[in-house]
Amino acid sequence: MAEQLPLLGRTAVVTGAARGLGAAMSRTLTRRGARVALLGLEEPLLASVAASLPGAAHWPVDVTDEQAMARTAALVEESLGPVSVVVANAGVAAGGPFLETDPATWRRIVEVDLLGTCLTARTYLPGLLRTRGYFLQVSSLAAIAPSPMMSAYCAAKSGAEAFAYSLRAEVAHRGVGVGVGYLSWTDTEMIRAADEHRVMRELRAALPWPAGKVHPVQPVADRLVHGIERRAPAVYAQPWLRLARAARGWLPGPVTLRARRELGRLQGEAGLGPTGLLGAGGAAAAPHRSGSGDTEG
Repeated sequence: MAEQLPLLGRTAVVTGAARGLGAAMSRTLTRRGARVALLGLEEPLLASVAASLPGAAHWPVDVTDEQAMARTAALVEESLGPVSVVVANAGVAAGGPFLETDPATWRRIVEVDLLGTCLTARTYLPGLLRTRGYFLQVSSLAAIAPSPMMSAYCAAKSGAEAFAYSLRAEVAHRGVGVGVGYLSWTDTEMIRAADEHRVMRELRAALPWPAGKVHPVQPVADRLVHGIERRAPAVYAQPWLRLARAARGWLPGPVTLRARRELGRLQGEAGLGPTGLLGAGGAAAAPHRSGSGDTEG
């Protein structure tokens, strides 16, 4: 049974777990035998998801708040036991030209998506060292290929990817696994909110197949959890992302050529204004509020 359910009886922490990919991964982790601690900002949603999962518990917390994260980690271990898996999933995004994006919004994306990841690792790594556990950084196609109109998100996801691989090399000899989960467009509330903006919708639609396709969230979550069970260094929600990652050095040129054509057309037809943080999860994590984003990449 242990070979079939390697997470059976183990405690897993998922950030950004109130909705979308975080909630879906929490469901899969529970089905695979884990006790799940759901972390995020939107307490009523967290409570609802946790109530549907046997053995789960939830804590509202901002992943960029060092003291709150430390208090939550202590409560998680007290309630659910030593932590064996941590999924750094919390993330927010916004679209729009770099110069026209509110600097506070741009900064908030980096704070949640990059610094929040690093703080999550700093908070839970001592426990993972004791359990010889596994840390998964949820990344994105945005870490592999440049995405015009999403400079903060790309910068943060690329930084989080580099951080995760640096951490992996640093702690491998101590028995802790660190992986990066790569996914393309996933049918979450954040992506649906992006599609409400014509420029963002048409930029995605203009991507070559299969890069513009939107994928159902639960199969993506299932693939990522399968990667956790294997302690994989890299997990690809869509197999073609493996090839995209191998070709990442070649991608900026074609992306720039395509963006020059599409943005030139859209600037005249629709304007290229900023979107603000996308979706309800983004609104909850807006710069004027304290909160960890409950959306995902």
